[in-house]
Amino acid sequence: MDLFPDHTEPPMQIPVDGVYARVAIERGIDRMGGLTYLANDDVQVGQRVSVPVGRGNTATGGIVIETGGIELLEGFDPRKVKAVLDMSSTVLPEPLVELGRWMSTYYMCPLGMVFASIVPAAVKAQTGRRKRSMVERTGMVETDEFIKSLTPKARDAWEKISQLDRSSFPIEPRLLCARIEHKSVAAINKLIDAGMIQRVEKEIIVAPKAFELLDAGDSGTHTLTDDQSKVVQGISESLGTFSTHLLHGVTGSGKTEVYIKLIERVLASGKQAIVLVPEIALTPQTAGRFVKCFESVGVAILHSGLTRSARNQQWAAAASGDAKVVVGARSAVFAPFANTGIIIVDEEHDGSYKQDQLPRYNARDAAVKRGHIEGCPVVLGSATPSLESWANARAGRYSLWSLPNRVGVGRMPKVQIVNMALDDERVKASTKQGPKQDLAIGRTLAHEMATAIQAGGQVILLLNRRGFASVVVSTDKKCGWKLECDQCDSTMVVHRGCVRQQGGRRFVRCHHCQSEQVIPKQCPMTGKPVIELGIGTQQVEEEIVNRFGERLGLVLGETFERVDADTMKHAKDYFDVLDRFGKGELKLLLGTQMIAKGLDFPNVSLVGVLSADTALYLPDFRAEERTYQLVSQVAGRAGRGSVPGRVIVQTLNPGSAAITRAAKHDYVGFANDELNARRMANLPPTSRMVRIVVRDERNDEAHQRALKIAELLREVGDPRIFVVGPMPCSITRIANRYRWAIEMTCPSPKPMQDAMGHLRKQGLLKSDSHVAIDVDPIWLM
Repeated sequence: MDLFPDHTEPPMQIPVDGVYARVAIERGIDRMGGLTYLANDDVQVGQRVSVPVGRGNTATGGIVIETGGIELLEGFDPRKVKAVLDMSSTVLPEPLVELGRWMSTYYMCPLGMVFASIVPAAVKAQTGRRKRSMVERTGMVETDEFIKSLTPKARDAWEKISQLDRSSFPIEPRLLCARIEHKSVAAINKLIDAGMIQRVEKEIIVAPKAFELLDAGDSGTHTLTDDQSKVVQGISESLGTFSTHLLHGVTGSGKTEVYIKLIERVLASGKQAIVLVPEIALTPQTAGRFVKCFESVGVAILHSGLTRSARNQQWAAAASGDAKVVVGARSAVFAPFANTGIIIVDEEHDGSYKQDQLPRYNARDAAVKRGHIEGCPVVLGSATPSLESWANARAGRYSLWSLPNRVGVGRMPKVQIVNMALDDERVKASTKQGPKQDLAIGRTLAHEMATAIQAGGQVILLLNRRGFASVVVSTDKKCGWKLECDQCDSTMVVHRGCVRQQGGRRFVRCHHCQSEQVIPKQCPMTGKPVIELGIGTQQVEEEIVNRFGERLGLVLGETFERVDADTMKHAKDYFDVLDRFGKGELKLLLGTQMIAKGLDFPNVSLVGVLSADTALYLPDFRAEERTYQLVSQVAGRAGRGSVPGRVIVQTLNPGSAAITRAAKHDYVGFANDELNARRMANLPPTSRMVRIVVRDERNDEAHQRALKIAELLREVGDPRIFVVGPMPCSITRIANRYRWAIEMTCPSPKPMQDAMGHLRKQGLLKSDSHVAIDVDPIWLM
């Protein structure tokens, strides 16, 4: 007997032939190579796994980005390597993994955070997934003698079941009973006992219908025009290879029909299609058209109106191959397809394709990169293309296709610019509506509204500013006091009805941080009364009721509706309003840019733009471009049927190029002029831009950190990089955090990427809660 046994553990054998996986953790850990873990033999690249992180070994999700042997450890002691805790059934196709890597590098975002955006939260949580007991045929060969041994009901059930297509199985017993017209499952149980069918456990995702809110509108197919046929044939020649096509078609020119024909050809070749639309909640007719045309081959749809379980269900349908077409908003560019044949980006100019938080990607550009990775064509369509896409087409990097005419009986509407600086146009409010304030609807537009509605037509009015009034000020002009947010350097917006009231006192809301304040009864500086200035959609709603309600039969909620973020809380609210407008129940729609996109109602004879100057003087070099796009897009809602369309554009700047060119439907002229102006100022798309915003609760901290980053970029950057700043942002403080901006421009993006990458590797530059890195920014506020 050994009195002193050796308790020393034998040395651990190094698993030379073990399988290791590099995992991108879904946290802000900025390591492009991921963290390495010991894994099972069947681990796959793209698989979502759970791994231990930190001293506490906290279980954390991540995506496998590489697998291999001990060489992945790069000399690290194998005995200290932790093991993967769990492997899920969610596996991203390798092209998506490659896209994620590119996005992490290009948009300066931790790789794990990119993958956290690619896989929806509902998929990670497997929301709605349930186990169900089902039945399926066993394949047992029946004999006449065996059939005779069955009871009459079981025999009848089997005869009907044997005629069902195999794709009907597995199926829940009660659904099978309904299919074969049996009242109970007794006969089904007899067949189970006899071995003709068997019980199986199957996982399904229980979710409400995803398509019930979509209105297909005109869902039929049409004979292509010569212009459409030329586009379809030209783009079809590139199927199977990467290429980018810009389809410039006026509103109502039939771009959707072109998309449908291209998708049909892609599906016929055995491949899959991805269609991006700006916001499905705002383009139900366009999305519904795709669903109606391709529902038989399987369509998955992704939009903000879906429940979490429905989102999981639709994503699973795409991943399994049950869906051959995905239609969705920005995140649909990450559809889990393994055999993508075409990617279509409708309304490619739309700002909603750009995400304003990590990762700050543009889905249009990500779509082009995915097409490059997968070797398939990408089609960008718009009546008002972004200047970036237009410049690429002019330079020959994109193929340019044109649809210059509307299809069918529709004709481009006549546009009249009305100068609201003229006394003849302005209408003063009564004393009840505000002291000497001009009303929103001028004399010309008021006359045209009456003419259109009395003739049986419908009217759309656009004002891209919600709320009732945009500012509360003192009546003492010498005082200069205005009610500002105490957490942001911005004025408070007056809302009625949707912002709380208390004890007879009304509140205002900040549109940046959503904080609220009481409207004071008098100016805190002089004690004089305060007034509410500026016009929002709520105030126009009140004006319509007072001026036109009785005369034109406009009753809020019955014959006209206001459409903005305050009234349309859910996608269903918006769809219901559009349904009533399409049926002719509503005579007039008043709204923000929500009503400027993708609507096709042939009875709209008048569109009124109440203030075309809303975005024109924002401190942003894209202001003219956005103004042109908004006016042009909303004008395109008129004259789509046999009723001639008319558009009234109210403005204080009738000579603005953005407005005059939009009135002439002259996109090419506007784009060429604007490109020349950008070239002279060395602004995108002539150059490429990166904007870095440093945020902190202490102004001096934010400023000093921004100074250091700018100095480092100047030191390590290529001489071609032009660094401006740091400078205070246009809105210097949001949610109690001061903001300082640095802007870099360069003829090409690579030198800027190299400079930022150099600082990133040293831990001197990182996208986090204090530093926002925006590559190819579209907003500079």
